[in-house]
Amino acid sequence: MSPHASEAAGGRTARRPRGVDPRELGFTPRRPVPWLAPFLLVSTGIRTLLAMLFGAYLDKRELQNSLDAGIARQVGPDGGLWLDYVADLGDGFNATYSVAYLIAQPELEVDGHRLPRAQTLVMGGDQVYPSAAFEAYEDRCKGPYQAALPVTPPERPTLFAVPGNHDWYDGLTAFLRLFVRSRDRHFGGWDTGQSRSYFAVELPAGWWLLGLDDQSGSYLDDPQLTYFDRVAERLGPESRVILAVPAPTWVKAVDQPTAYDSIDYFVRTIVAPTGAQVRLLISGDLHHYARYAGPDRQLITCGGGGAYLYPTHKLPERIEVPPRDTLARRASASHPYELAGRYPDAARSRRYAWGIFPRLPLRNPGFTTLLGTLHTLLMLAMAGVASNPEGIEQRLFSVPLMVMLIVTMLGAAFFAKPPSSGGKRHARHWILGVGHGLAQIGLGAAGTWAWLALPFYDWPWPLPAVAAAVLYGPVIGLVSSQLVAAYLLVAGAFGVNVNELFAGQGIEDAKAFLRLRIDPDGTLTIYPIAVDRVARDWQVNPDQSAEASWLAPRQPLRPRLAEPPTTLTP
Repeated sequence: MSPHASEAAGGRTARRPRGVDPRELGFTPRRPVPWLAPFLLVSTGIRTLLAMLFGAYLDKRELQNSLDAGIARQVGPDGGLWLDYVADLGDGFNATYSVAYLIAQPELEVDGHRLPRAQTLVMGGDQVYPSAAFEAYEDRCKGPYQAALPVTPPERPTLFAVPGNHDWYDGLTAFLRLFVRSRDRHFGGWDTGQSRSYFAVELPAGWWLLGLDDQSGSYLDDPQLTYFDRVAERLGPESRVILAVPAPTWVKAVDQPTAYDSIDYFVRTIVAPTGAQVRLLISGDLHHYARYAGPDRQLITCGGGGAYLYPTHKLPERIEVPPRDTLARRASASHPYELAGRYPDAARSRRYAWGIFPRLPLRNPGFTTLLGTLHTLLMLAMAGVASNPEGIEQRLFSVPLMVMLIVTMLGAAFFAKPPSSGGKRHARHWILGVGHGLAQIGLGAAGTWAWLALPFYDWPWPLPAVAAAVLYGPVIGLVSSQLVAAYLLVAGAFGVNVNELFAGQGIEDAKAFLRLRIDPDGTLTIYPIAVDRVARDWQVNPDQSAEASWLAPRQPLRPRLAEPPTTLTP
């Protein structure tokens, strides 16, 4: 055994790496996912389509009825509990590991608060990107968390995970193999505590943590409801519930009124009859921190575990939950909720939006290359028509020109509102999409005019095509990417392509997670911990003790509170 090896709890052995080489780490640190890469766009679209068409056939939740249906219990040595919540974590290494590193430290001092390491860790969904391949889980999720907490500390922290839509892309196969196991129930230094893709955890002082799996927003299966029926037998009027769900449907219901129906059904039929109160709903999926405060509960989105930043300046200031225009025949009474906190703040979020111009081509070179290729074909088709006299030649050349014009317009329209996307299809999507398509055609016409003014088109064939590919393509691709950036900025102001505006930038900074404290008297305090800038340069940790993280940032991370702590009293 290497002298760098150390014994972990439970007899496991973890060899500490001597460098940052993947062969030393046991996994490959990955770069952030280039979300606008052409092949990724196509493959993600296909996976989404397959999930929509065959999701019911791939659904393994009914099969989980054969698995143990245990109810976990978590309590700290002082009768209270520290609990962490992190979501959307399986993306690029720098952001994911920065958050994992902070979570794994024995103690954090944040704005004068001393916050010890949590005894319970909840992963709130999308533990991997872009798809649920086992290798991706190893490199983008388990590997970084293993490096952050390589062995189990004496307090034996426990991990629970909620599956998100990206975890569902393979029908939950890899997720179940990683988080729901009958042997070797470890995830780095955390014990895995669940026996299904959903779970119930009894917490101190009458608090309960319930994690739901709604199969990417479809429905709650019968075995899951039966499981929670048994959990409900242990709830009473003195019970208070934290509900961890895959997506913040309270926000999505503004655009898609049926989005909140599954959660409302669960609360109305499982929790409410017991007299228990759902005091807190937490979710990831949107990659920021946002808190809505209402008369009876807090609704918190905290998807800042590693994925690209999602804006906060387009969040509604006020929502009604459940929405009044839901189609559900039976629904709970609607209550107003006000946006009480967000990170990053609206002004900083707007400033981030303007970064689309430099970041789009830098983060997505494949997308820029695709634009250059399409515009080169469009230019050659336009040039063929413009340089030939009327007659049979013009009719022949007009065929590829019409094809390119149709491709350009359809591509811009679908980019503004893909057929697979949910929610309301407003006229503004079509107006902006058609306007963007016309702008790209106008750019193509201008590029054709400029190209015909140069001598290259008169060279003998195939030299004009070669010159276009070598000279025209890269230039027009860059110019076209700036036109796309301008479109995204304008469309984002109208609530269209907001996700693409930020996904195209791949912003790694502005990450967040929650650290919750349940006191023995039942008081719950929520500390939203923000990291303005993640680390980008790592070194082997000088601390070689068994529990110490394998890698440490060369420049210290500086966590702070995204807003003052929120306290829920019994």
